[in-house]
Amino acid sequence: MMSGEMTFSKSEMMIVAAARALAGRQVCFVGVGLPNIAVNLAKRTVAPELELVYEAGVFGARPARLPLSIGDPTIVTGATAVVSMVELFGYYLQRGLIDVGFLGAAQIDRFGNINTTVIGDYAHPKTRLPGSGGACEIAINAREVFVIMRQSRRSFVDAIDFRTSPGNLGGAEQAERIRREGGWLGRGPSVVVTDLGIYRFDEGGEMRLESLHPGATLDAVRETIGWEVAIAADLAATPPPSGEELRLIREELDPDGVYTK
Repeated sequence: MMSGEMTFSKSEMMIVAAARALAGRQVCFVGVGLPNIAVNLAKRTVAPELELVYEAGVFGARPARLPLSIGDPTIVTGATAVVSMVELFGYYLQRGLIDVGFLGAAQIDRFGNINTTVIGDYAHPKTRLPGSGGACEIAINAREVFVIMRQSRRSFVDAIDFRTSPGNLGGAEQAERIRREGGWLGRGPSVVVTDLGIYRFDEGGEMRLESLHPGATLDAVRETIGWEVAIAADLAATPPPSGEELRLIREELDPDGVYTK
């Protein structure tokens, strides 16, 4: 894709859009991969005071380079605190001290429920995935949840094969009741960023397209989603990446293009 003299990939646009959504947030629980690049870009741009929290037990991480995994030693570089996973989840996440949980997924449905467990029948799956890890705890206890993932009919499905991490369950009313009864601290999913656009959630708890990325079309959105997607009446156009955002991604965060090409 091009904007003026700049060319950028769909993945780069997705990362930039996700990073911008973090403006004003203070504490973010993040995993590796695309969420990790987006959060580290936000810290270098729109959210310089953002505290990064990693599942391995690191709070206030300032990694010298992009971590390769949750166990990568670079995530403890300059950290405010390094604790056990039990302490991290108990003292930070389950006390409601996390503003945003940033997750990826293999499947997502219209209500923001996430599958990272199996594709197909649970007992005899076509593909067995890594599972929840800390994602379920993050989904119910972070104040809000952001999701970043590439959009396709295989991933944006009418019914997920396994609900690993709850979103708005069967709708906002049901989700609010269960959160209240279960003592969940979070409000659930608020933003889903894909390589085509940005989705937020309506009053019924359903995903709605709010912004379309440069080069993307509504036909492409409808062709890559497994339900009749809601479109905002005042659909926005996502501003393209700036030169500095692209430089940070290409030179500092993903110089080998592992996630962005």
